[in-house]
Amino acid sequence: MDALYSLLGFEWLDTRSVLIYFCVFLLLINCLHYPWMVGGTGDLQRSLATEGWCFAEKYGNIFSLHVFGRRTVIVNGYKHVKEALVEKGEDFMDRPSIPLISELFKNQGIVMSNGNPWKVQRRFALHTLRNFGLGKKTMERYIQQESQYLTEAFADQQGKAFNAQALINYVVSNIICCLVFGSRYEYNDNRYEYNDKHYQTILENLNEILRLQEGLWVQIFNVIPFVMKWLPGPQKKIFDLLQNIVEFVEIRIKEHKEDFDPSSPRDYIDSFLTEMGDVKDKDSGFDILNLCACTLDLFFAGTETTTTTLHWGLLYMIYYPDIQERVQAEIDAVIGPSRQPAVTDRENMPYTDAVIHEIQRKGNIIPLNVARMTTKDTTLDKYSIPKGTLVMATLHSVLHDESMWETPHSFNPQHFLDQDGKFRKREAFMPFSAGKRVCLGEQLARMELFLFFTSLLQRFKFSPPPGEKPSLEYKLGATHYPKPYRLCVAQR
Repeated sequence: MDALYSLLGFEWLDTRSVLIYFCVFLLLINCLHYPWMVGGTGDLQRSLATEGWCFAEKYGNIFSLHVFGRRTVIVNGYKHVKEALVEKGEDFMDRPSIPLISELFKNQGIVMSNGNPWKVQRRFALHTLRNFGLGKKTMERYIQQESQYLTEAFADQQGKAFNAQALINYVVSNIICCLVFGSRYEYNDNRYEYNDKHYQTILENLNEILRLQEGLWVQIFNVIPFVMKWLPGPQKKIFDLLQNIVEFVEIRIKEHKEDFDPSSPRDYIDSFLTEMGDVKDKDSGFDILNLCACTLDLFFAGTETTTTTLHWGLLYMIYYPDIQERVQAEIDAVIGPSRQPAVTDRENMPYTDAVIHEIQRKGNIIPLNVARMTTKDTTLDKYSIPKGTLVMATLHSVLHDESMWETPHSFNPQHFLDQDGKFRKREAFMPFSAGKRVCLGEQLARMELFLFFTSLLQRFKFSPPPGEKPSLEYKLGATHYPKPYRLCVAQR
């Protein structure tokens, strides 16, 4: 083919260049026909997060764009998001088939499946995780144990500047490992790494997958997947990294099969294997491929969002030292310096609870929410929306709705406190989404956030390294996360 280009006078072209130009040509044709939002997942989130209200002012809180190669309805503001996800939840319950995600997960698992398989698998996951301690004292003890490891690892830094993201990631991932794999991973002597290097690599692969989704190539893949699946680029690396994680999960499933006792399941995988032997409904999704997909869903969701929220939390504490001091004063008064924090302490710590809620609101981990698709012809406000339409009910617009929050663009724990200083719930607090697809790990995440956050602030004072000014700048991949930053800890 290169010889043909030479004969035609295009010696400067090679096969890869021609394919790239062809892709750009297709994208330009697409742009001429539709209003289009350019960029990868990160660009899309950034545009809707920073310009969404401008679009809303011009077009209303419900408008459409061309996203992921198809017409998409964007829903902004608490009133309309609640109408879509809660009041008309049945109409907006499905997940769309987005090419990159479909290529990765084949629309299996818990998050992206639809219909009966989704209903069965979500119900099964909730029931099983509750059986293994979700929301119970046993789970609290797991988290307290990991909190001890985390505080010891922080103490080992001896005041040196460091990035805490990896350490937080390790302890949070160990919680979901207890539920899914039936065991945790041990740290080595310096507590900064796992003894199991394979598992440490898996966590690093997971983080890289989430970060790679920021780029333009991901958006191009979603528009012309039939071309992009054959081209080099970040999208190929995502597939390679995911395959490493899939192989790791397959090894764990194989290990479970070797000493599997149906009468005494140890964890989620064992329970799934038991169900595979008993189930009569072939449409329920109880097979090995779906076990792998469901395990990946729980692993991804149970690690990334809580890790990122805690990472935001420490950044806000060094950015607002006065708020940090108020939290620590409440910890000292209610818990004291030596006893481990417990979930029952939360009701006596309204300010700390308010700060954690404000971290979640401003951290805004999933700003666009996970995409939905209409299950039938329906209406939203005054608009008719056909069946099969991709819908983005943006959580950013709810968590920053100027009609619902007193100071929506400021970090302000008073949002969650009444005039008497008691904690108050807010209707527009939806970091876990809402309705039938609300995050099934909400209860676990709330427990982790409180216990990890209070354990760290009980032991340490957090500050920026000398000469470094903390910044609230962010990056956007699969989640909204802080730009890398360092902090220093001092024993209290």
